[in-house]
Amino acid sequence: MGESTLVTDRITYFDHAATSWPKPQPVVDAVVHAMTAAGGNPGRAAHALALAASRLILQSRTDVAALLGVPDSKDLAFVPGCTFGLNLALKGLLQPGDRVVVGSTEHNSVARPLSSLAASGVRVDIVAADDAGRIDPDSVERAVSQAPTRAVICQHASNVLGTIEPVGDLADIAHAAGALLIVDGAQAAGHLRLDLAALGADAYVASGHKGLLGPQGVGVLYLAPGVEPAELLQGGSGSDSEDPNQPKTRPDRYEAGTPNTPAVAGLGAAARYLLEHGDALRAEERRLTRMLHEGLLEIPGMRVLGPPPTEERVPVVSIVHDNLDADRIAFELDVTYKIAVRAGLHCAPWAHETAGTRQSGAVRFGIGYGVTAADIDYALASMRTVCA
Repeated sequence: MGESTLVTDRITYFDHAATSWPKPQPVVDAVVHAMTAAGGNPGRAAHALALAASRLILQSRTDVAALLGVPDSKDLAFVPGCTFGLNLALKGLLQPGDRVVVGSTEHNSVARPLSSLAASGVRVDIVAADDAGRIDPDSVERAVSQAPTRAVICQHASNVLGTIEPVGDLADIAHAAGALLIVDGAQAAGHLRLDLAALGADAYVASGHKGLLGPQGVGVLYLAPGVEPAELLQGGSGSDSEDPNQPKTRPDRYEAGTPNTPAVAGLGAAARYLLEHGDALRAEERRLTRMLHEGLLEIPGMRVLGPPPTEERVPVVSIVHDNLDADRIAFELDVTYKIAVRAGLHCAPWAHETAGTRQSGAVRFGIGYGVTAADIDYALASMRTVCA
């Protein structure tokens, strides 16, 4: 999966669910190239540097669309990140008096916007997942049938439990009731092979810097044809400058202001990398995730959250220990073994409430590009010592 980080004077990195690191070299090269050879403002002028930047944006959009299974790249907007894109979709599509049905394991990038919308008159009904984070489509169908519903909202995969939700089934349920499906794909994009045109989501939002292996500061918002949320921002677009209103054409409507060209260029390079190597990377992630999961279960007093090792998950493995708190384990791994993990609630208190770990939190291992089997062995050996 890339160069090993198992070096005693370097970090062994297991925080890929927060952000991927290191990046593939082509991503780094693309960012540097954008800053040194294409430093103009894309779409704002006709000189060589501006045109070079415009071409980078166009190529990146084309390549990301190809990776995600989007037939028309204009249906993809580059946004500052997944949280921004989710706020845009939720606040642009929901109005006071609307009702939404949402699962009980959502990240705060969904939970907090919904709390704000609830205060303004949007009804939010939560469907409980089981303690492994699985949403039962039948429960969603019953909830949707109880009252008119504007949208069903779900994460594609949990950032705490690793659980993969049945998004296709939920899309069918939502559409049968005349509702939209809005999906948080932060933990799925890159780690799962996606075909957004076939998946059925009306809005799908993904981070650029996690499984997609791009830089921080960029994400993608996919809007199915005909789905037109109100934009969050208005401003310069480089098009229709004489119009006092934001252009209605895609993607300009949702990309007000100067884009983050270096980050977009890096994301485009990451998409090209994943188009070539993604299947092999995903297969290795599945193998290493199961290896870590099964190894952790062998440690006395250890509980692994989410589904069992025999069930597919994204490469996230979170644990609690009977006798050691999560912060202590993470501290020992960092200070003594230079292993980077994340302890706490992971910006997802709903997920921890569902798993029964709201009070204790958990230690999360995130696997991704650059992690090797030797790294897994080192992490397990270190955990056995810490938990002895």
